[in-house]
Amino acid sequence: MPMGGHLMKFRPVLAATLLALWAQPMVLQAETTATTPAETLDIETLDSGAYLAARVAGADNDYREAAHWFTRALLADPDNLWLMDGAIAAHLGAGNFDAATAIAQRLKAKGAKSQSAEMLAIADLVKRENFDVLRALPPADKTGALLLDGLVQAWAELGAGKMSDAQAAFDSLTKTEGLQVFGLFHKALALASAGDFEGAEEILSGEAGAAITSMRRGTLAHIQILSQLERNPDALALLDTAFLGDTDPALTALRARLTAGEPLPFDVVRNATDGFAEVFFTLALALNGEADDAFTLQYTRIATALRPDHAEAQLLTGALLENQKQFDLASEAYAKVPPTDAGFFAAEIGRARALNGADKLEESLGVLNALLRTDPTLLPVQLALGDTLRGAERWPEASAAYDAAVALIPQPPTANFWSVYYSRAITLERQKLWERAEADFRQALVLAPDQPQVLNYLGYSFLERGENFVEALDMIERAVKQRPDSGYIIDSLAWGYFLAGRYAEAVEPMERASVLEPVDPVVTDHLGDVYWAVGRKREANFQWRRALSFEPEEELAIRIRRKLEIGLDAVLDAEGARSLADVAADHANDK
Repeated sequence: MPMGGHLMKFRPVLAATLLALWAQPMVLQAETTATTPAETLDIETLDSGAYLAARVAGADNDYREAAHWFTRALLADPDNLWLMDGAIAAHLGAGNFDAATAIAQRLKAKGAKSQSAEMLAIADLVKRENFDVLRALPPADKTGALLLDGLVQAWAELGAGKMSDAQAAFDSLTKTEGLQVFGLFHKALALASAGDFEGAEEILSGEAGAAITSMRRGTLAHIQILSQLERNPDALALLDTAFLGDTDPALTALRARLTAGEPLPFDVVRNATDGFAEVFFTLALALNGEADDAFTLQYTRIATALRPDHAEAQLLTGALLENQKQFDLASEAYAKVPPTDAGFFAAEIGRARALNGADKLEESLGVLNALLRTDPTLLPVQLALGDTLRGAERWPEASAAYDAAVALIPQPPTANFWSVYYSRAITLERQKLWERAEADFRQALVLAPDQPQVLNYLGYSFLERGENFVEALDMIERAVKQRPDSGYIIDSLAWGYFLAGRYAEAVEPMERASVLEPVDPVVTDHLGDVYWAVGRKREANFQWRRALSFEPEEELAIRIRRKLEIGLDAVLDAEGARSLADVAADHANDK
C-alpha cells in the first residue's frame, strides 16, 4: 500500500488472527431462498443491460459506475437480494454512506443477512447515538463476528453511560485467545476518553503495550496520554524511539510542542462515537494488506462516515482506492483532510500521487509545488516531487528536487534514506552524469549495503559501461540471492555471463528471466542474443521478433531489426565491438 510510512499495521500475527477469527467472505443469507445470481435474478423483469454493466463495473472496482448500474437494475427488480447486496457494496465503496444504509435497511427488512448490511445498521445507530438500542441488540441483528460484536457491545455500554459494563465487555475480549491486544487497546482508549489517563497508561505500559504501539495510532494515543499526565519528557522519548528518522512534518510539530512543555489534548478518541469509528479503523488497519482491498475499504468508509475528521482513516481510504486504480475517488478522500490537520501534508502528497495516477501530471505537480511554496523544507514533499518528475522522465527537474531533498536529510544520514540517493542516482545516470550517479549509488550502498535494487542497478550499469566487471557480477549475484524471483535481476546476472563470454552459463538464467518477465522487450532481446551465441539461431530470431512485438524504445527496435536482417555477429562487427568468438576465447584463457 503506498502510504509512505504514514500508517503502520498491526503485526502480521495479529492480522492473521483477525482474519481467522473474524474476516469471513461476504455472505448473503435469506431465510428461505438461495442467493446466487442465477437463482435470484428474475429474467422477465431484469434490466439486462444495467445488470451486465453493474457486473463489469463491480469487477473493475469502479464503485461509482457500479453504484449507478446496480441502482438502475434495482428499479426493474427492486426485491432482488443479490442486486441489493451489490448495490450496498458499490455505494459504500464510492463513499455514499446514506444510500448504502437505505438499501441495507431494505435488505434486512426482507429477512436477509449480509455482513455489509449489518455493519451499516450498527453505524447508522451510532450516528443517531442510539446506544441503548445497540447495547440490547439481539443476536440476529449482530454480525456474528466475535471481535466486531464484542467491541460494539463495549463501546455501546460506554455510550449509554455504563462504564462498568463497558469495562467488563472489554475485559471479556481480553480473555479470548487472539483478541487480547484489541480488547486492551480499546479499553485504554475508552478509559482515556473518560479522563482516566492513569488507567489507560497502566494498560499501554503493560505487557500488551509493545503490540499496541506497533501501529502509529497506538503510539500517538500513548504520547497524548503521557502528556496529559504531565510526563512530556517520557512522551518525547517515546516519540523519538517509535519514529526514529521519520521526517513527517506532523511529527516535527508534535515534537516541538512536547519540547515546549505544552500539554497535548487527548483527541484520538473523544467519545463513544469516536470509539466506534476507531473500531472500524482498527479492523481495517489490521486487515490492510492481508485481505482484499475492496473488503478492507468498507471499514475505512464506515470509520470516516462516523468520524469525517479521522485523518488516518481518510489516508488509508485513499491508499486503498489508489491500489484499485480508482484515482478520482482517492483524490477526493485525500482532499477531505483539512489544512489544519496534522495529516494534511501526507494527504496532499497522496492527492498528488492519485492525480498523477489519473494522468493529471501538471495538477499533481501543482499540488506539490503549492506545499513547497508554504514551506520548502518539507523533506517528504521534496521527495514526492522528485519521484513524480522521475516517473515523467523529466530528469533534470527530478535531480533538482532530489538535490533539495538531500540537503534536508539529517546528518549523518540513517539507513532509511538510501532510496533518496538511489533515486537521484537514476536521474543523474539518465542524464549521462555518470561520476555523480556512481557516487550516489555507492552512498546508497553505504547506508544499505545489501539493498538488491541498488546492487542490481549499479552492477548492470557497470556491465553496460564495460567497467568493474568482477565487482559488477558480485553485486548482481548478491542481489539475486535476495530476490531469486526477480526477472530483471536474473536478467542482469545472465547478461553479465553473456558479456563475459560465458554463453552456455547464461542460457538457464536468461530463460528463467524471460519466464518471470514474459513481455519485457529488453529481457526478450537478451534471450535472443544468448540463443544466437550458443548457436540456436532460429530460436534467436524468434525471440527478437517477439521483442519487437512488445514495442521497445525506438533505438532498441532499430537494432533488433538489424539483427534480424544480418545477424548478431554482423551487427557487432558494424558497431566496432568485439566478436562473440573473441570474448568467449578470452573467457576460456582466463580459466
